[in-house]
Amino acid sequence: MKKILLIAAVAVFGLSNMNAQEGFKVGANFALPIGDAGDYSSFSVGLDVAYLVEVSEKFAVGGAAGFTNAFGKTETLSGFGYSIDVEYDDIQFVPVAAAARFNATEALYVGADLGYAIGIDDGNDGGFYYRPRVGYSFTDMIGANISYTGISLDGMEWSTIGLGVEFSF
Repeated sequence: MKKILLIAAVAVFGLSNMNAQEGFKVGANFALPIGDAGDYSSFSVGLDVAYLVEVSEKFAVGGAAGFTNAFGKTETLSGFGYSIDVEYDDIQFVPVAAAARFNATEALYVGADLGYAIGIDDGNDGGFYYRPRVGYSFTDMIGANISYTGISLDGMEWSTIGLGVEFSF
């Protein structure tokens, strides 16, 4: 586990130290859990970094990494005149992925990240990570996106639908 965290840290710092202007992106997102994730979490927040290189005028590829914290929810179970509160722990992931973006117009893009989400909380082994997204650039520096995040865990699928903001440098 320590080796995986070290690799993720090196990837994040490597992306942040690249000497590039246009391709470096930093973002934040807010997401709501769906499916299995909704059983354990009420919402999640995340931070993302990416570096993309233009392959053509409309297509860019690169790497992405980040951190996501899904806040555990509390449920009250009642029966036979008794009730108990069940509290679920927060669930955290460090996704490390390849990223691709296709610019449909000057402002609108579609893209996807594919890789592995490293689980960093106890009992979370992580899994295959995919995140399709649609984004809109308001200016050369500021944009917003809508995304679906899926993480294939052992025996379940962790899924969220998110809204994010992205800053390009």
